Amino acid sequence: MELNVRETAKLMGVSEKTIYRWIKHNKLPAFKINDQYRFSRVEMLEWATSQRINVSAELLFDSREKKATVSSLEEALRAGGIHYRVGGAEKSAALKSIVEIMPLPPEVDKAFLLRVLIARESLGSTSIGDGIAIPHVRNPIVLHVPRPIVALCFMEHAIEFGALDGKPVHTLFAIVSPTVTAHLNLLSRLAFALRHPVFSKHIAQQGSRDEILESAREIDRLLLSRVPENAAAGGGAP
Repeated sequence: MELNVRETAKLMGVSEKTIYRWIKHNKLPAFKINDQYRFSRVEMLEWATSQRINVSAELLFDSREKKATVSSLEEALRAGGIHYRVGGAEKSAALKSIVEIMPLPPEVDKAFLLRVLIARESLGSTSIGDGIAIPHVRNPIVLHVPRPIVALCFMEHAIEFGALDGKPVHTLFAIVSPTVTAHLNLLSRLAFALRHPVFSKHIAQQGSRDEILESAREIDRLLLSRVPENAAAGGGAP
């Protein structure tokens, strides 16, 4: 799932010159192959989410994988649950509480999940600012869960999370996915949702489960209307 500069610029909706500037000044994650920059879709989307940068809806779909691995935001939230007053006085304790309440299959090793979540945080905080973080594993496929889930957790007490804006985190969206495509899909949908006034209002006010799920359903409808029919159906060139 590597992208070149031109493809990355298109998905970001910016010029190639801006991509080079971001590499130099904003630390857009990139690597070189034969003196040409290449980008990982996962790392690029994580970076864009942390910077609150819009990303094209085309990134939600990859025709090389079956659409069955893709889940709507509403479905993922229903699968992961919406949880209130979650305990944890610091980052590791909060992640431990979240892993314990996530509705995962019995065969998933929760102790291993906790370790990889903590390891991911050691690479850089998954906080995106304004008191929100999106903890997730670096390699989504290692857990072999049957379907993507997002566990929305409102913390009982805001905690220090190493956020760039210095604000403590009070809301966490924990993502666990069976494939990289599903991970990209959910992260993209969530990034879009957090910029939507209704969804972001319900999150800021710790709204009811029904309110949050209804606004997530609306996000899915909005995104579906923006994606070409052949992409939504999983078609297109390989």
